Amino acid sequence: MSMKKLLKDGPKVINMGMEQFYIDLKAREVPAVRVDWKPPLADRELLGKLKKLRGGNFV
Repeated sequence: MSMKKLLKDGPKVINMGMEQFYIDLKAREVPAVRVDWKPPLADRELLGKLKKLRGGNFV
């Protein structure tokens, strides 16, 4: 998408996971679709990193 088209038509967003980001977009009347997605948790190292990011409350 060209910058000129983006500025003329505005952004179109697919949000994956972060509900608050989606809510903020909708409050500003930005066209957005939310996909409730979480990464697979089979990797213990990845799970540990995600827990650190969320203060240990990752489900």
